[in-house]
Amino acid sequence: MAPSEPWDNLIVNDSLFIPFAIAVVLVTVQTLHALVACFRYLRKGSSLNTAPIDEEDAPARSVTFLQLIQARANDHGGWTIFMYAVARLAGCLTLLVLSSTTIVRCRDWRENSASPLRLFFTCHESLMVLTYLYSSILAITSLAITKWSTLATRHNVLILLSAFMVYIYRDIWPVATYTEVPKDAAQGYLLWITITILSITAVGIPLFVPRRYVPVDPKDPMPVPNDEQTCSLFSFLMYSYLDPVIFLGYRVEHLEVDQLPPLSDTDSSKHLIKRAFPHLDPFKRSRPRHLFFGLMRLFRKDYSLMALSIVGQVVIGLLSPLAIYHILNYLENGGVGDNIRPWFWILCLFMGPIVNGSFVQYYNFVATRMIAHTEALLTELVFEHSLRIRFATETPTEKTDHEGQDGTTVVGTPDTSSAIENSSEDTDNVDNSPEASSDSQSTTTKASTKGKAKDDSPAPNPAPATVAAAPVKKETKNEANFVGKINNLVTTDLDNIISARDFLLLSNFVRSASNLSVYRLLVPNAGMECLMHFTSAFVGLACMIALMPAPGYAAKLTQDVQRKRMEMTDARIQTVTEVVNVLRMVKLFGWEGRMSERIQDKRNAELSSIWKLKVLQSLTGVVNSIIPTVSMLVTYATYTVIMKQELIPSVIFSSLTVFDILRLELFRISRQITASTQGKVSLDRVNDFLKETELLDSFTNTEVEVSIPDPPSFDKNAIGFKNASFSWSVGAGDGSLTPSRRSFRLRVNDELFFKPDCINLIIGPTGSGKTSMLMALFGEMHFIRSGADSWFNLPRDGGVAYAAQESWVQNETIRANILFGSPYDDVRYRKVLRQCALDKDLELFEAGDNTEVGEKGITLSGGQKARVTLARAIYSQAKIILLDDVLAALDVHTSAWIVEKCFGGDLVKGRTVLLVTHNVALVSPVAKFIVSIGQDGAIKTQGMDIETSLASDPTLAAEVQLEQEEMEIANQEIPSLAKKEAPADGKLVLAEEIAKGHPIWSEPFKYGFLGIGDLNTKPTTLQNYLSLYSLIVIGAIVISNASFFLYVSGSMKASRTINTLLVESVLGSTLRWLDETPTARIISRFTQDVGKVDGPIAEGFLSLSTIGMTVITNIGVILIFTPIFLFPGLAVAALGLYLGNIYLKAQLSAQREMSNARSPVLAHFSAAIAGIVSIRAYGAQAAFKVESLKRIDNYVRIARVSDNLYRWISLRMNILSALFNIALASYLVYGPSIGASNTGFSLSMAANFCMMILWWVMVFNDFEVQANSLERIQGYIDIDHEPKPTKSGEPPAAWPTSGDLVVENLSARYSQTGPTVLHDLSFHIESGQRVGVGNWQNRKRQVTEGTVYYDGIPTSKINLDSLRSNITIIPQTPELLSGTLRRNLDPFEEHDDATLNDALRAAGLFSLQDELGEARITLDSNITTGGGNLSVGEKQILALARAMVRGSKLLILDEATSAIDYKTDAVIQTTLRHKLDVDVTVITIAHRLQTIMDADRIMVLDEGRIAEFDTPKSLLQRDDSMFKALVDDSGDKAALYEMAEGKASSSRHEEAPSA
Repeated sequence: MAPSEPWDNLIVNDSLFIPFAIAVVLVTVQTLHALVACFRYLRKGSSLNTAPIDEEDAPARSVTFLQLIQARANDHGGWTIFMYAVARLAGCLTLLVLSSTTIVRCRDWRENSASPLRLFFTCHESLMVLTYLYSSILAITSLAITKWSTLATRHNVLILLSAFMVYIYRDIWPVATYTEVPKDAAQGYLLWITITILSITAVGIPLFVPRRYVPVDPKDPMPVPNDEQTCSLFSFLMYSYLDPVIFLGYRVEHLEVDQLPPLSDTDSSKHLIKRAFPHLDPFKRSRPRHLFFGLMRLFRKDYSLMALSIVGQVVIGLLSPLAIYHILNYLENGGVGDNIRPWFWILCLFMGPIVNGSFVQYYNFVATRMIAHTEALLTELVFEHSLRIRFATETPTEKTDHEGQDGTTVVGTPDTSSAIENSSEDTDNVDNSPEASSDSQSTTTKASTKGKAKDDSPAPNPAPATVAAAPVKKETKNEANFVGKINNLVTTDLDNIISARDFLLLSNFVRSASNLSVYRLLVPNAGMECLMHFTSAFVGLACMIALMPAPGYAAKLTQDVQRKRMEMTDARIQTVTEVVNVLRMVKLFGWEGRMSERIQDKRNAELSSIWKLKVLQSLTGVVNSIIPTVSMLVTYATYTVIMKQELIPSVIFSSLTVFDILRLELFRISRQITASTQGKVSLDRVNDFLKETELLDSFTNTEVEVSIPDPPSFDKNAIGFKNASFSWSVGAGDGSLTPSRRSFRLRVNDELFFKPDCINLIIGPTGSGKTSMLMALFGEMHFIRSGADSWFNLPRDGGVAYAAQESWVQNETIRANILFGSPYDDVRYRKVLRQCALDKDLELFEAGDNTEVGEKGITLSGGQKARVTLARAIYSQAKIILLDDVLAALDVHTSAWIVEKCFGGDLVKGRTVLLVTHNVALVSPVAKFIVSIGQDGAIKTQGMDIETSLASDPTLAAEVQLEQEEMEIANQEIPSLAKKEAPADGKLVLAEEIAKGHPIWSEPFKYGFLGIGDLNTKPTTLQNYLSLYSLIVIGAIVISNASFFLYVSGSMKASRTINTLLVESVLGSTLRWLDETPTARIISRFTQDVGKVDGPIAEGFLSLSTIGMTVITNIGVILIFTPIFLFPGLAVAALGLYLGNIYLKAQLSAQREMSNARSPVLAHFSAAIAGIVSIRAYGAQAAFKVESLKRIDNYVRIARVSDNLYRWISLRMNILSALFNIALASYLVYGPSIGASNTGFSLSMAANFCMMILWWVMVFNDFEVQANSLERIQGYIDIDHEPKPTKSGEPPAAWPTSGDLVVENLSARYSQTGPTVLHDLSFHIESGQRVGVGNWQNRKRQVTEGTVYYDGIPTSKINLDSLRSNITIIPQTPELLSGTLRRNLDPFEEHDDATLNDALRAAGLFSLQDELGEARITLDSNITTGGGNLSVGEKQILALARAMVRGSKLLILDEATSAIDYKTDAVIQTTLRHKLDVDVTVITIAHRLQTIMDADRIMVLDEGRIAEFDTPKSLLQRDDSMFKALVDDSGDKAALYEMAEGKASSSRHEEAPSA
């Protein structure tokens, strides 16, 4: 056995065996892999044999050596990477040669035996020869074989790195000790050459070689990869790849988006959605689960890396306290008994913070990357889910989904529907393609609607149906703030969710406890002392664990308060959103002050909940401050009192470092508990939104069993219904969900087929359900089967186009709105413009069709918007066109033109048109099929004969008769106007301004931010040490919290003041500013930026003040003991400030661009919600998703750069801190002695000083970046405002006593630079007169010059709020508030119900609802945001009623009855003639002759000037009268003359008594 003993000892016990063993393992793995590959190849046999290559097709080519090298370099990713690979090969070969030389010089082998086998047991370097030989082979393989290059390189780096670490252990580590020597010292200079080459090959090359770009999609690589994907490992760890951005930002005034690095394909939203939506989207995941678990599955790799980073921080975090302990122990003992030299521990003080900082920054890198991805994904997820929602149900409800009396089937969301189905099958993925929204709906034998439209295959024959579905109780929800909630989900809630991404840090308690325990085990060296340290540490740990339930309970309270706070924020945002959306109405009604008070009330409620949240946060902070203090005191007391040990400096200051870490971690835990609680509440809200909101039927997931003998059949290309009923919501069956029509149903008994390839009319009185029929076809309404043969169908194969009654236009050019994504065809486009009568309007715009229409089409009149939406539908190639009362906003001329040229033109020929209209007489000649709907929502007649419909509905017959006089006028053609030769750019909405340079601390910052000072006490005797220290800590906590509450009070005062300034500024803005500023930008100031004021800015300033005072204290203490470090300390501070300034210029640019990049995302979101029906009708969801992803990509691109810039400065500040630490430690150890205690104290302060310097720079930089929100708010405070009320502008108390109106030299234009559209108008309207304004060729509004006297006082001398409060304007498109009808008529509760009902009666609402009974609209009926659950006609009626309630002396109606049927219009005109006070002046702008024919006076405008202004009778007596020409050309001339004569007689009769 003796001969075998050397064999065992020489190989296994030598450290050089480690890299050799690793090489053997890798060879074994590669061999097994090759064998498996060969086995698989042989099993497949000849089927995989490559086809023989035809020699003619593949001629031999001579390849030069340079071409071969170039090809190898290209395969490696370029010459740089290739040359690094060559350098690695050279290094491996050099190491092989050096190790071989060592073998030759091996004395033991030469003296004892020349056997090669003996070589491995006598000369250990032979193992390295074989290792380097294999390493060289791998290096050659990586160069020669592209397929194996990556794997060979990784194996080679692993082997070389293991060899390097072995040499560090054998030959470098002994240098740091007193007792050991390098094991390979006999090799002499060859040893150090070997270590140098090995360090370059094993460490240098892998660190500095660039990485090869690997695209996510090989078929779609990036043209220019992001440097983050191709930089070296060293550059990645140091974030040096951002140097070009940093220094470019330092040189230029502002970094533009195009100057930032491109978006990585790994960050592109297209890639993210493809990877993430199967886990997040409820319509794509296989089974229901909370959104949190989907995010965890998606980011499992990221969180694994973050967890490993935390583990690395735990381990490396022990280096600094260990180093301090050993340094102080060295100073205490003079080096006696130490085995390790002090310079090693000084080096640990340097490397510890750097390595730990690297772990921290990598953690933050992964976390911020995940944040950017989460923002992109959740924004897009909420956006796409919003495209599936039925928005008609956004009113307060309490609903129980159940089977209705008429067979209503429960329609659940993907989660709730599983209960309905009661099926064991997994939920299929849902197709949310555009086609899914409105394809045919039919009942089948076992109809399973897996989120798609119902199958349009042949359905069963009519038979009684048995519908089986389990009732589902859904959560009672208040949806009054629904739109505000959606905005809040993608702003405040999203911010809360991403702020909670560090919930892993809650494990810091375990981390801190581990630090405490592990440190106590590592510091002592042996025996009973180790047991004593462990016992005291264990007691402290047990104390900490016992106190942990306290912050847990505080977290629970915080969660409840946070949930309440978010509800208050929702309410405020909803109020702000609503007010901003109807801001023009608010200003025209003079409601600015009262709306400001309403917003402020919501704000006060929100601030109250924030105050409660801050109190709980403070209490949590107190608890988390006390826990480490109590734990420390218990530990020291156990160690000294019970264990009778001495607290020497090395123990005190090193353990204080550990307890400081513990205190810091618990502070972070405290903050993270708050952030995680807020994030959980917000994540629950998003999850509820995805699961609980009511969806269109086409996106629901129900399963219905129907007992039927045979399926009914119908033509899949047919458009129509059979035995179908529709409601506006799933729960409408119990009459609880649609407040405007609580039991409203659109009912189609029997069959209704629209006639293809022609125009079909849908007619009926206002509110009868004409629009509902179109919405039912689109699938916007809930389908209720009346039997087994129920179905409805709208084929989409040939495309569908739609023009809504409330015209929806995008904030784009006129041309872009018409094209709507279709390719441009000049001939077709020009033809559409002419047929839709837009060519003449475009000539009035300087930029022609390149004119931006502005938000909500503000630059266009109502008629122009209607024609643009009509042109969009006509220009499309859709086979089916649905038009919802597009003629309502047009005058007679234009309507007649469109009927003749467009509806009767070639572009409509052969297409199926469904037209909802009141203009029956005008359109009926071109219609081939007419459907009449009654007031109860049921079909009254259908057929091809208009006379049948008129005979069954006397109201319609009267309307047709009243239209006759306009039909002849419509035949007149308006001459074209001259075209502009040089159109302007047409820009209306200005690009959002971006501030440059450092933030300017403006007025909003000056309100209320406070701070408080410091406390310093020194214990006097050892006996009182612990008690005095305890009192100091308790006193510090009390003072800290007192200052915190004082500061919070001041910051909340500032938040309240800033919000008030912003509200007053926006409400006091000019109408032109509103035209140029998108609503989304305004709302983002009230959400995102005000949220920053409430949180990050206030907290940042407090942290900045606290850390600043701490820095001053720390540097003062250091200078007391080491005055020589005054200049190094100042140098560190100056260098830190310099680096911070360089960084900040780039970061400010990135943050400002990021803030502005967020607004387009929200604007697109809001625009899509506003036009959701049109988008779904056109099937344009995919295009809007693409645009959304494009805007999100732009935001993510900037966000990723901004986040990584933080990493750049943080790591450099860590290095700066470490340099200061190593310099101070070296001076204290090798310089003049100041004692162990003072050294420990100085080192502790130095560590804190550098950490605080880093924190101060970081907090200051972050604070300055967050202050961008203050800049953005200030930018909206410093805008053009309307004149503020003054004392001199207050009118007399009794003013106005009459409606007398005198106008002198009035001119008007749309903007200061726009053309004048009204020229020098002068006229006088006496009090009580009714004046009709015929505006057949002109536009109106926006006074810029001239004088207007209202009741004898110039309007320019009256405060705007007083003037507007006494004038009522009813626009063509009325605006309503969400809430009850009572709130809309009387928003400030100034009138009783009797007054409100009288106004509704006078406005014609009651006459409209004679047949509805209990289903009529009442004062308690709920109105959705913008009046979305009312028809346009109903909204006009309510707007008129609101005007009557106001009781103004001057009433202006701007096409206020254009969408109202003739019967209701007649009631309204009667009211205006007889039920208004005699001194109320009424100015009516109308296109209907009969509306203004009996006015007291008629004003005719021509080219912006008054052509005629006289009584109707007088104008009809003038042969040259334009008005007379219009009347004479009418088909009902006699009736119009009679109306004028009757008005004249009535006027004489009324004047006789006064005479």
